[in-house]
Amino acid sequence: MRIAFKEWAVVVDALSRGLQVVILRKGGIAEGRAGFRPEHERFWLFQTLFHQQRESVVPSAQARYDAIAPHFPPIDTLHLDYFAHVVEVRQIDSLAAAERLRGQHIWRDEVIAERFDWGRDKTIHALVVRIFKLPQPVRLPMLPEYGGCKSWVTLSAEIDTSAAQPVLNDAVFDTKLAAARQALGVESHLESAR
Repeated sequence: MRIAFKEWAVVVDALSRGLQVVILRKGGIAEGRAGFRPEHERFWLFQTLFHQQRESVVPSAQARYDAIAPHFPPIDTLHLDYFAHVVEVRQIDSLAAAERLRGQHIWRDEVIAERFDWGRDKTIHALVVRIFKLPQPVRLPMLPEYGGCKSWVTLSAEIDTSAAQPVLNDAVFDTKLAAARQALGVESHLESAR
């Protein structure tokens, strides 16, 4: 797999610890007027401090940010530990619908409202994902083409995922998946990415 998804380090941390299974995305500036598109079913989590604002997440995640930020890899190194398998994708077209996901992610309400209202398109994408961890992290050189405010990056090398294990067991993931689907108004038909 060569596709990576740029996301705040503190959000990747929450995903990797099973605290959330939902990614909310509006889109990066480099994605233009069309905004974000959920183009890939599986992708690496590309951790970044780019545009990360400690104040944008709930207090418990702010404390976690303070703990992980000093240990972030050097800027010339891309550190990959986790990949995501998308189980559900929904375009949320009202702020009230986005607010039903409260407690299933670490973003503050005000941040969700700001992202929802940003731009001409008053929507936001919700991706429900199952996270897998590699037995050993992969380190790659940070290339100039990985930079910029964009969601998707094509890595320079193919990385094997065959030894990765899910961070949540099936029962716990299925419970979180059902809760996310209920909040999104999706009929719950358990088909987890196992």
